[in-house]
Amino acid sequence: MSGPMALEPGGTERDALSLRLAAAPSPRARVAETRTPAPRQPRWGADHAAVDSLAAELADRIGPAVHPYEVAALLESEGLTAEVIQERYGHPNLFSLATALYRRVPRTYPEPAPPADPWRPDHIRCALRGALFALPGLAYLLTAPLWHADRAVSVLVVAGLVSWAWGQALGHRAFVRMATGRREAGRTLLKGAPLGAAVATAAGTAVAGSGPAALAAGAQSVYLAAAGVLLVLGGERLLLAALTPMIAGAAVLAWWEPGAVLRAGLPLLSLLGAVAAAGWILRSALSRSATPGAGRPPLLRSLPYGLFGLAAGALVLLVGREQPYAVIVLTVSMGPAEWLLYRYRGLSVKALRATATPTAFQLRSAAILALCLIAYLLPLLPAALLTDSEPTPLLLLAAALWTALLLQAFGVAWPPAGICLAAAAGAGALTVLPSPPGIDVLSPACGLAALCLSGCVLRLLGRPAPHA
Repeated sequence: MSGPMALEPGGTERDALSLRLAAAPSPRARVAETRTPAPRQPRWGADHAAVDSLAAELADRIGPAVHPYEVAALLESEGLTAEVIQERYGHPNLFSLATALYRRVPRTYPEPAPPADPWRPDHIRCALRGALFALPGLAYLLTAPLWHADRAVSVLVVAGLVSWAWGQALGHRAFVRMATGRREAGRTLLKGAPLGAAVATAAGTAVAGSGPAALAAGAQSVYLAAAGVLLVLGGERLLLAALTPMIAGAAVLAWWEPGAVLRAGLPLLSLLGAVAAAGWILRSALSRSATPGAGRPPLLRSLPYGLFGLAAGALVLLVGREQPYAVIVLTVSMGPAEWLLYRYRGLSVKALRATATPTAFQLRSAAILALCLIAYLLPLLPAALLTDSEPTPLLLLAAALWTALLLQAFGVAWPPAGICLAAAAGAGALTVLPSPPGIDVLSPACGLAALCLSGCVLRLLGRPAPHA
């Protein structure tokens, strides 16, 4: 067979049969033809009004059809028999009516339903994390009179910088291990968190020597280690519950003096609660079954994340030297910053589906970056004014930190670490060295860092490949 077989009645097979039977009639047959009239063939006359009514009734189901055979299958599913087709619609068979309907209804090919956003953020979790970043500062309000915080603040600064750097590196390593299994991430945190707390405590003690300041540095280091475990393993609500005693104590300071025992006891109770919660969630993670053949990522992969934590902590502390309330504003904004990281990824996926050329995607990617930065920085302006903070260094530092975190979210680690380290080193050196009064060295450093990081985002993330 050299061609497809016709499936409609009255096709080529009928024509071939007619040719085979079309022999020359005999004289007797000719006489019979003259005497007996041939049976009259039915003359089909389509009822256009009935066909139009049926087309209007089934238009939404006929429109997406790509061939009349699909319409024929639809008519069969509707239960139309040959008698009904002939008597009501005036067509000889199902395929004739299907062809007429197919020609009457315009083609409509609906777009498929948009897929779910894979980067849809958890609004409550992001808001809670932003609050949890700032709430530990209430411990300093309660305990400051007990250890002369104004004279020993450098102890907490040193211990905090070590904890931030260690926590960033450990958090990255734990998240990488989380892709293998929750048990593997728990083992990483079980080994790394106590070691990080010990290193930060030792650094703070080396500066403080001994006494209440060293105890405060140790308590801060232990809390940051426990909080890091809970934040990595999704225990934000447990951490909030652990901080409740300290929050209650700080809330009554404006009306009541709690005394030395409560000033020390309530933060200690929150510290013990955070450690207990971290131990409980680690036990739950370690109870999971191990993944066979799971390898360990090299330690050097987490090094740039630790360096970025060190640089970011130094830049935040440089801002806090002159404007302490700006640090609170920046810390609380980390929750919305995390939410916007998810939105950037979700909007980039939508842009990838909506554009057809790399240039169009790059332009839309630049617009998404500008939109997210504006959405992040705009609320910080009134917050800075309400706290009597200079808005320029705060906004520039926030822009630098957010773009650095965005690059890290896509696995780009060394450019953010190098740029932020250079900005922190330059601003720190110019701050320590004698300089004319009234010169702001932090704003140019943060602004240059934000500009370089934005350029890295446009160059590295303005391509379709990272979002595919």
